[in-house]
Amino acid sequence: MAWNWAAFGAAEPELAKTVEERFGAFVHHVLATLRKDGSPRTTGLEVRFLGGELWLGMMPDSLKALDLRRDPRFALQANPGEGQGMGGGDVRIAGRAFEVEDPAAKAAYSEEVEPPEPFHLFRTELTEVVRTYVEDDTYLVVQVWKPGEPLRTIKRT
Repeated sequence: MAWNWAAFGAAEPELAKTVEERFGAFVHHVLATLRKDGSPRTTGLEVRFLGGELWLGMMPDSLKALDLRRDPRFALQANPGEGQGMGGGDVRIAGRAFEVEDPAAKAAYSEEVEPPEPFHLFRTELTEVVRTYVEDDTYLVVQVWKPGEPLRTIKRT
């Protein structure tokens, strides 16, 4: 089974809401892709949660788009914001991104987001969602979700 954003949200609604809020707090986030030689590439990116999907939109022939066409694996980290507060915690999503060529799907995205034309659009399938935060100024809490597994919560002092 492929786990899109809607499937994740149904399995873990509270964590999904927190993750969306973290990504919604800032416009730009960090995307990691794999170069031809397998080394990592990190770039800035805007993301959208629409219609039960996590979408990645990119400029035409951007290196990150070319990376994803070659190897769909990605990691995405929410912008931590200013200072050391990390309100809502550190949030990361990993998965695979697949380019959407369907004109109707791209038109629906364009209508909602109004990206500069032309653009690449990728639909994501999730392999992991991780949230790390501090609880009661005492515990480091790590929540890890993987498809088909229960949410794991690890607390450390």
